[in-house]
Amino acid sequence: MGNGRLNLWIRILIGIIAIIALLYVGFIGLVFAAFNVNGNFYAPMIAVIVLGLIIAIILWIFNFRPKVLKFGVLTFLALCGLIIIGFEINQAYHRSVITIKEEEPDLREYQPFEVGNKIARLPEQATLRLEADLPRIDGATALYPLYAAFVEATYVKKEYDFRDSEVTCTKTSNAYSRLINGEVDLIFVAGPSQQQLEEAKSKGIELQLTPIGYEAFVFFVNSKNRVADLSVDQIQAIYSGAIANWKEVGGRNEQIRAFQRPENSGSQTMLQRIMEGKTLMSPPKENVVAGMGGIIARTANYKNYRNAIGYSFLYFATKMVKNNEIKLLKINGINPGRQTIRNKAYPFTATIYAVTAGSPNPNAQKLIDWILSPQGQYLIAETGYTPINE
Repeated sequence: MGNGRLNLWIRILIGIIAIIALLYVGFIGLVFAAFNVNGNFYAPMIAVIVLGLIIAIILWIFNFRPKVLKFGVLTFLALCGLIIIGFEINQAYHRSVITIKEEEPDLREYQPFEVGNKIARLPEQATLRLEADLPRIDGATALYPLYAAFVEATYVKKEYDFRDSEVTCTKTSNAYSRLINGEVDLIFVAGPSQQQLEEAKSKGIELQLTPIGYEAFVFFVNSKNRVADLSVDQIQAIYSGAIANWKEVGGRNEQIRAFQRPENSGSQTMLQRIMEGKTLMSPPKENVVAGMGGIIARTANYKNYRNAIGYSFLYFATKMVKNNEIKLLKINGINPGRQTIRNKAYPFTATIYAVTAGSPNPNAQKLIDWILSPQGQYLIAETGYTPINE
């Protein structure tokens, strides 16, 4: 009897030590999971494994059917291992799918005055030359090659780092904020969102929008998707959630993954205009590490799944991100192209703007006037956009 009690207390002591060690290891695992992009899977998985082993230790302390317990623990660990392997295989598949995002192009390839850059050039000397009081410029990613061409044609030759110089590219949303806050004199973007207009109004700022060219807003799908043409009504129905399966528009029997862009981006603002008051459904989300705060959700970038649909501007989709695995859709039977954009036959034609907000720099308006001249419009056409003036 005494030996039985002694063995029990030894088991209790060993069990307590094992549980404390297990809790410590589990805590360390949860900390690492909090900083991992897949933490929303691994955090509960770690908790389940720790809890399962604690239960097994308690049963071992009281000598619960050793053979059954051993088999149960091995089965439990094997099942957890299979779940983890399955999860990692699934993640590997998702990582293998091409992601298209507006941050993807290497903007250094379009930086003014860099040897071998890809920007358009005039066949003669520009009629405007700016050597002092250079307008501070920002804009959309897809328009950087365009205003970089303006800069190379008219600005004094020197280095213009797109991250920190007189000529930057911080994307549409941030460019509007910088213009409203007086950090830049001029931005090249699509039209402002309602929120951006309200932000300007709240600070007593009037945005001055000068149309300089046109661009097509395009929708694209996986190249293997049999759907090649959608109507305006079908686009609206897909993004409101009224159409949820490709078979409803002539495709396979697959759920539609309709990706969206972040709020206040140029392309998201354009989508909201296209919806004409219809409610946008919630976009696909991705989980992103947020330090010790754990996991947050944000709008997922377009991933080229077989059942995906996404959107962007024509130049970005065809020039800056060259990808043979996506297919541009016709809208109402019309392809986006120079002629259909110019005559507005393509339904989703967007205006490109040079936007100011009362800059005291006189050269900002001089630059805009030059952009509207034949030389500026030539560079718009050579870059790949549609000029506003022939």
